[in-house]
Amino acid sequence: MSRPLIALPLLKKNSSHSPALLPVLFLAACAALASGASHAQNLYRSVGPDGRVTYSDRAVNSNAKASAEATGSAESSASANAQLPYELRQTASRYPVMIYTGKDCFPCDEARSFLQSRGIPYGERTIETSSDVAALKKLSSQDNLPFATIGNQHLKGFGSDSWTQYLNAAGYPAQSQLPKTYKAAAAKPLTTPAPATAEPQKTAERPVAREPATAAPGAPTQNNPAGLRF
Repeated sequence: MSRPLIALPLLKKNSSHSPALLPVLFLAACAALASGASHAQNLYRSVGPDGRVTYSDRAVNSNAKASAEATGSAESSASANAQLPYELRQTASRYPVMIYTGKDCFPCDEARSFLQSRGIPYGERTIETSSDVAALKKLSSQDNLPFATIGNQHLKGFGSDSWTQYLNAAGYPAQSQLPKTYKAAAAKPLTTPAPATAEPQKTAERPVAREPATAAPGAPTQNNPAGLRF
């Protein structure tokens, strides 16, 4: 970033300024230059998710996490990727691989086995509930499985040839470089299940106390067997 230009006062030979003022003017010009430089150095450039460039006087933490949709997936992926060789870790950070699978899905099993045999570090999200299906449709515009992403590239369905081309283009090695101690992150549901709501407890009904029946006027009672009226 270029520094702002500061106009320095020019003294002519016949100027009325006293020679004693020269040091003062020089110091003022230096202070102005230092002030302009400090303002320029305090501007920080940041690029948002939409590609928009903004400038601010506060530093932006590039590692700050957006809310996400994610449910601890970034932390688990980072933990798994920390075990990888340097070049493979860099590729996995730039173009992370995520597959979306379901139960009793033979193509999903093929896709998973393909990635494992080639040594591709990947994350997995399972589609089980209606909320998972809705989230998948929003992400991929379809509800067929398997579905995968390599960076921003969407792969609908599994085909070893097409998946190989995309992985090669992303820079993944043709042969597995995963260390023997590598442990992939466990598969997780695409969406977080809503907590079950507890049924409201029914309050026990208290028996209603019945008032003692009053005898009709003139009727005999235990204290007045004759039913005398006064």
